[in-house]
Amino acid sequence: MTEYEPINVVLVEDDEALGPAVAQALRLEGMEVALFGEADSALSYIPNDYPGVVVSDVRLPGMDGLALFGRLQLQDPDLPVIFTTGHGDVTMAVAAMKDGAADFFTKPYSSAALIRAITVAAERRRLVLENRRLRQTLKQQAQTGFVGSSDFAVRLRSMLSAVAQTEVDVVVEGAAGTGKTFIARLIHELGPRHTRPFVAVDAGTLTHQDVDLLLFGREPSRGGLSRTGLIERASGGTLLIDEIEAASPALQARLLSVLSTRSILPAGAERSRKLNLRFVVTRQLHDGSGHASDGRSLFHERLSAVRLMMAPLANRREDIAALFHHFLSRHEGELGISHREVADDVWKYLQTHEWTGNLRELEAFARSWAIGLNLPDNDAQIAMDSRPLHLTVTEFERTVIENALRAVGGDVLRLEQALGTPRKTLYDKLSRYGLRPKDFRPV
Repeated sequence: MTEYEPINVVLVEDDEALGPAVAQALRLEGMEVALFGEADSALSYIPNDYPGVVVSDVRLPGMDGLALFGRLQLQDPDLPVIFTTGHGDVTMAVAAMKDGAADFFTKPYSSAALIRAITVAAERRRLVLENRRLRQTLKQQAQTGFVGSSDFAVRLRSMLSAVAQTEVDVVVEGAAGTGKTFIARLIHELGPRHTRPFVAVDAGTLTHQDVDLLLFGREPSRGGLSRTGLIERASGGTLLIDEIEAASPALQARLLSVLSTRSILPAGAERSRKLNLRFVVTRQLHDGSGHASDGRSLFHERLSAVRLMMAPLANRREDIAALFHHFLSRHEGELGISHREVADDVWKYLQTHEWTGNLRELEAFARSWAIGLNLPDNDAQIAMDSRPLHLTVTEFERTVIENALRAVGGDVLRLEQALGTPRKTLYDKLSRYGLRPKDFRPV
């Protein structure tokens, strides 16, 4: 709770003298207190996601405090409940603590101690609700991020709803840029492991000599340090192995062993460790046949996994307009750029272009349009330009940066985000082309 947000307290106390006295002490501390003399009324008052703390006597007329606690746990197991008890009720209060109660106080108790306990419990409650809101936002973003009304989009969306809620492993296949990694993350966010780690391993980058240490970790040894590998860090959650067939044959064999046994053997360890993991594997298809170029599907066979096939963008053209709008709105929001009308030649380009780079290429096009580049005309100009290639590329790069500077008003941070270029590289290019951000700032 911030200093501007008072702590909410539901106080359930049937003692006609003690209840108002405790409520007054809490209100003097700036807390918002709702006082009830019996449990039924308190239960009716407390909504789902109640942003506060419940303080209840154990002995109450009708439904007692323990029964109230049980009902509240069914409604929201993370809602903090603090008990106040007589000496004869301590055993019951201790049992309630074991079942998840936040604290208990034996009468007579110190108001200051109760206030401290409420403050601590309220902060925990704030974090719980904040995490819930974050998870819900992530789910909504993930669901709205999967845009489209084509037969493919409808079918895949339906499959995701079913697959994500299970513990089954998944193989996501498709050409480059079709959204395989996005779908893998979506499966995690919509599934029962969403509060646990999501660890992505790009198999294509696992070529250096420390790959075993990176993936499998190391037990502590004399003079050495222990290290937890990426695979073990994902335990309890989801492990994504991205572009699995880009790994070396030897590494593929080791990863297959992990996938089959759900265990790893860190360097220096005497015995393997069991892991609780859900696996999502992506495979890149290099042609339109629905198979990788070598026809292998070992991971699919060994995992007994659900297979999700990502369609190329050219096969779902009815989704292109909606996807373009989605990407464009996102980049306009991120960059703080006002929306401008999309010209007819852009719509024609969207529907006739081959989009061999799939969603990745479409998103890059939307980002470029957001910062003020009319790419269909520029593409045509480059195609007709007969000058040496390096001169054409240099002039085009300068034009792209200059237009982007104008669109973001000379703001280097927004320019870095818009172009997806590291700041040092960006400053080198600005210096090379004699472009000064301050010259593009509003007067």
